Amino acid sequence: MNTKRLLLFSISLCIFSLLIARDGLKKKSAKAHSHRDTNQAYTSTEDSTNSANNGFKDLFISNFMVGESGARINPKALSFVQDYMEKNTKDLQAVRAKGKYYFPMIDGILSKYGLPGELKYLAVIESELKPSARSWVGAVGPWQLMPQTARQLGLKVSRRNDERKNYYKSTVAAAKYLRDLYGEFGDWLLVIAAYNGGTGNVYNAMRKSGSQNFWKLQYFLPTESRNHVKKFIATHYIFEGQGGVTTLTKDEATEQLSGSAMYVFYRNLSKDEIAEAKTIAISGKYLSNIIAKYVVMDIDEFNRYNPDFDKIMAGNNNTYDLKLPADKMELFASNKYQILSESVQLLIEETPSPSDSTTDKTLGALAKTTPSK
Repeated sequence: MNTKRLLLFSISLCIFSLLIARDGLKKKSAKAHSHRDTNQAYTSTEDSTNSANNGFKDLFISNFMVGESGARINPKALSFVQDYMEKNTKDLQAVRAKGKYYFPMIDGILSKYGLPGELKYLAVIESELKPSARSWVGAVGPWQLMPQTARQLGLKVSRRNDERKNYYKSTVAAAKYLRDLYGEFGDWLLVIAAYNGGTGNVYNAMRKSGSQNFWKLQYFLPTESRNHVKKFIATHYIFEGQGGVTTLTKDEATEQLSGSAMYVFYRNLSKDEIAEAKTIAISGKYLSNIIAKYVVMDIDEFNRYNPDFDKIMAGNNNTYDLKLPADKMELFASNKYQILSESVQLLIEETPSPSDSTTDKTLGALAKTTPSK
């Protein structure tokens, strides 16, 4: 990789970072590709990740590609991500503008189904957000759903009425599908591979490679599915300016995102519970026991829906996608300010003053040096 190419790519990253800071909006992009069934195989440009230059690797890891999330891009994706960003800049800017109208709706639906909002970037690489998009194999709509898959997810598919083109209904269907795929694989990179090429191809790659790690099984997948995952990663970096829970394998996420992003992995909920629950993003010094009291919920049950809640809310990045059964969420919404006020008051009462702290230390020292009677 020559110096000129690296310099141009560095400049493009700077531009994207400035745009993100200016707009304060989540960004993303990619070129459209269609969703396929399990028996499909495609041809695409093979990536050359093993030849990544150390200088480029350092650029990713030490600068733009390690954001506040702490996620690091896998070295095997470096060259592909670079090439994809260089070749698709104009298209990505156009999709970014279009996304301002669609992303809020998509975010709301994904949140309702307990999914990371960044999965909306899958619609970018599937269709460039075009509801009229159609592939040569018959996948249609912004989420490029095949007819059989769409019908199984409750959509009407006929010549007169094809609900795959309906933005709201197709997004709901895609969210259900992604939720079920994650329940099956428990790894977002495998979910994206299965969404593109079908679960059969993913299981076949797992069997042949003897691994459930995408980076080890990728070359046993169809080329299109393998590259689809990397296009998603590239798009995530373009729009977010960093990686996240959906750009990592489960093991990578566990290692790198031990904080606020990992609770999505540990929610122990059934499909019915997820479907009937509601989610809302909150920030502030909320306490789990105060919320549980106001929504009339056992604390163990609350923690099952919201693992590591107190730990995350006590940290610097104290934001959380609170998930509760629908009736409990109504109670939370009705008592939100009282809950926060009582939580803050309890924290104040439990925080020792400097004088109390000094007294406690003195008494502690005396207890260690004074013999008991």
